[in-house]
Order: sequence, then structure tokens, then C-alpha cells
Amino acid sequence: MWIAKAGVLGKITAAGLIAVIRAESPDHAARIAEACALGGVAALEITYTVPGASGVIEHLTKNCSAEILLGAGTVLDPETARIAILAGAQFVVSPALNPETARLCNRYQVAYMPGAGTVGEVIEAMECGAEIVKVFPGEILGPAFVKAVKGPLPQAQLMPTGGVSLENVDEWIKAGAVAVGVGGNLTAGAKQGDFTSITRIARQFVDKIKEARSR
Repeated sequence: MWIAKAGVLGKITAAGLIAVIRAESPDHAARIAEACALGGVAALEITYTVPGASGVIEHLTKNCSAEILLGAGTVLDPETARIAILAGAQFVVSPALNPETARLCNRYQVAYMPGAGTVGEVIEAMECGAEIVKVFPGEILGPAFVKAVKGPLPQAQLMPTGGVSLENVDEWIKAGAVAVGVGGNLTAGAKQGDFTSITRIARQFVDKIKEARSR
């Protein structure tokens, strides 16, 4: 089901959490997706480091809850972005800005979230039409980077990915992040078939984000 770009961005910022999914098969990805949805995750990012990622996105589009957004991650070029969008991706995430990918996503009105690690890169991403800019790698930059960028650029909507955990997610939100991307710290239980733990941890992330925003 197609959702307008504004609706996608609004849903992501409202919940404040994107789950970064790496799975061995479409069925495995679907189980992770349902576990995340039960825990209140707004969106899933299927990375293109996963073999057959387009097939996974297409499978999830047909078989998962319509309430959860599906996106493509580690998208390095416009060709991959277009394939992902045709498979059903409702947003596109990259580790760094690719202007041609930004142009393609703008053409089809699909949210594009490129990575940035400096103030200059954040500005360039915004100038290319990125409403949300991925702060990457988060574990190196830290919450202080978000706070520093928000000083001269209060309009910047930043989403750290990498190094976000239950222990520090409140620091990221308080620093000014509009959302966070979380991978292994959320989905690690899937490797042992423990999907219940994913739902539990997702709820904890959502609750901590709400609590941090209320302060």
C-alpha cells in the first residue's frame, strides 16, 4: 500500500524508531518484522547487504502487517533505489549521500535518508531534499554530535544509526534526534529463534524514547 511521503516521515518521527533488519531468508525477515510490529516499531529497514534484499522487501510487503513501514537500507546508487521502490520500499536509507539517488527518490516522492558525519554533509544532504539525515556512524560520532549540529542547524532532523542501545537511546533523543535506527541491539535474539525478545526489547526502546521526549 502506497503511503504519501509526508505520512511516512510523520510515522517514523512519531514512533522514533527504525529497526535495521538483516535476515537469512524472507520467512526469517517476516518473523522479525512481525515481532518488531508487536513491539511498536514504526518502520523496518531491509539492508542491501542481505542477499536477495529486493525479494525480502517484496515478500514483507505482501505478508506483513500493513501498519509497519518497509524501507531499503545500504542503498548506494539510484539503480538499487529504483529496484527497491518497485519491490515496495516506502523509504530509502544510505550510508552516505548520493545526489543521483536523492534525485530519483525526489522524483518518485519517496523519503530518502542519507548518512552524514559532518556539518557540511548534513547541509548538503538537506540541500538535496533529505528531510531526515542519518547520523552515521553513530557509535563514533555520539549524541554530542547531534547536539552540536542542532545549534547552528535547529531545522535539521537527525537520525543516528549504529551504537544506539537501550542504555543510551535517551541521550540521543535528548540531544535532538528525531528518531534512531537500531540493528543488532534490537534483533539479536532472532539468531537463536527468540523472537519474543525482539518484541520485548522493541517495547523498551519505544518506552524509553517516549520518556526521553517527555522530559
